[in-house]
Amino acid sequence: MEKKQIAAQLYTLREFTQNPADIAGTFAKVRKIGYEAVQISALGPIDDKELVKIAQNEGINICASHDNGKLICEETDKVIEHLLNINCKYTAYPYPHYYPKTANGVIEFARAINKAAIKMKEAGITLCYHNHAIEFQKFDGEFMLDIILREAPQVQGELDTHWVQAGGQDPTKWIEKLSSRQPLLHLKDYAVVGNDRRLAAVGSGNLDWNSIILAGEKAGVQYFIVEQDDCYGVNPFDELKSSYDYLTENFVK
Repeated sequence: MEKKQIAAQLYTLREFTQNPADIAGTFAKVRKIGYEAVQISALGPIDDKELVKIAQNEGINICASHDNGKLICEETDKVIEHLLNINCKYTAYPYPHYYPKTANGVIEFARAINKAAIKMKEAGITLCYHNHAIEFQKFDGEFMLDIILREAPQVQGELDTHWVQAGGQDPTKWIEKLSSRQPLLHLKDYAVVGNDRRLAAVGSGNLDWNSIILAGEKAGVQYFIVEQDDCYGVNPFDELKSSYDYLTENFVK
């Protein structure tokens, strides 16, 4: 892993990115931590040109985005235009914009995403799929995620380590399963506090990071993206720093 491959998912900092001035300040703080790349998500209104200028001023690569799932499927051209404007070649379908209730429903759902992926690929953009625990429910004995990956062959993976674990699966085995089909990997730890499962900074929970990072490197992951949806009252910048420090100290070559 190289430092430039470690990115911060700005959904973690969504409270601090709701206007252009705050976005600029957040980019500066993220760069000061050490991150050279970000995945944009849940930003407030900002002109594409201004966003690019902010990133350039701070020396940050907008390596990927999360875009609204409904928008990806139903207004694909609009998403493509935005991504081309900010010179971003990866995006991810972040969360089901509706819930299929049958195996055939999952197939229909996947094919709609695949259709968007085909159009994006023609524009030089790669569409990935970001999982939560819900994709590990079964339909006719098969994981929802397996159906999606089979029926959407043009869609790449953006596995999330915490949510794979929360779905009762082994993150390392799933990374290996998606080898050469996973340019993006979401890193967040899985902690148990009392009777509760919690999202946690990388290296502070129970996941086997030696195994996960090695599998990611072998699988051809381009960006290892740190995300923490909930920091439970702790400053999210501090949590991102904790993850960054752990990764650079233990895995950067």
